[in-house]
Amino acid sequence: MEKLYLNKKTEAGLHILFWTLTLYFVVVGNTVYYLKISEIDLFLKTYAVVFILTFYFHYSLVMPKIFKDFKWPKLIAGVIISYLFFALARFTIEQVLTDWWFGKTNYTKPALGSYLTDNLLYSPRPIILSSFLWLVIHVIRLLEYNKIILEEQKNTEIKFLKAQINPHFIFNTLNNIYSMVHFQSPESLSAIEKLSSIMRFTTYEAQKDHIALSEEIDYIKAYIELEELRHYENNIVQWTDAVEDGKIRIAPYILSPLVENALKHGAYSDKDPIEITIKANADNLNFEVINTIGKQKTDKLGGIGLDNLKNRLDMLYPGQYKLTTDRFENRFKASIHIQL
Repeated sequence: MEKLYLNKKTEAGLHILFWTLTLYFVVVGNTVYYLKISEIDLFLKTYAVVFILTFYFHYSLVMPKIFKDFKWPKLIAGVIISYLFFALARFTIEQVLTDWWFGKTNYTKPALGSYLTDNLLYSPRPIILSSFLWLVIHVIRLLEYNKIILEEQKNTEIKFLKAQINPHFIFNTLNNIYSMVHFQSPESLSAIEKLSSIMRFTTYEAQKDHIALSEEIDYIKAYIELEELRHYENNIVQWTDAVEDGKIRIAPYILSPLVENALKHGAYSDKDPIEITIKANADNLNFEVINTIGKQKTDKLGGIGLDNLKNRLDMLYPGQYKLTTDRFENRFKASIHIQL
């Protein structure tokens, strides 16, 4: 809640502004029309004291109770309680204290009943103004709460979507490395290095909001190289790289799902490679993956899934991206365009 714009300090500032404006209009209005500052008598001053007391009694005690679990009877009861507070406060100050201190009373007959009826006219002012200020501040604070909650939900969902990486890839890779080590394959050390690179990316870099485009590309290449080691294939990907600056910042795991899909569902070899094209400048990023559809394999996105990727793009690049998939003959194309 420290992120709230309307903190206690700001709330106090709004109260100071409210009373400054109130004082301004009271003084200017009274001076212009019928009353000079020097003519403010004792009971105008006591009324001001009662006004302020009732204002904060209603603001601090009554309004929070009413809206803690809002019901119309509670609202009516709260208004009646604040009205009685106003009337009793005026009676105590203007009939008891002023008589004791100054020998003056506001009413010649100090009857409590007179105060109860007379103040039906005067008590609504502090109660209504207090209610208005409390509601304004409360609504602003609710909007801030809602903004923070939505942001936290968004961040939580993004983290959850990031975590949905296919664990089978890691398990299969570890099994393959185990086999390489067992048979003393010279490729085992390279496989461990690539897996370490991938795990480092998923553990540290992928937790960031944005990373350099080059880091995502390095992750994809390490992923591809592990696949090549696992399946004893080489040159299964044909790269077309037109990146003007690898330091361009993007959200992690935005491009790699398309490659995971091609590796999982596609048929590929050094003679029929997966085609990956990436073009990027300061304003636009285009990423395209084309693969041959394998027998008995679907063309839907695997790995963390198309829905997963689309949800993340909706949150991270709302209105700034286009995700398309297309099937033609026995080929499948997936592409992403993002306005950076």
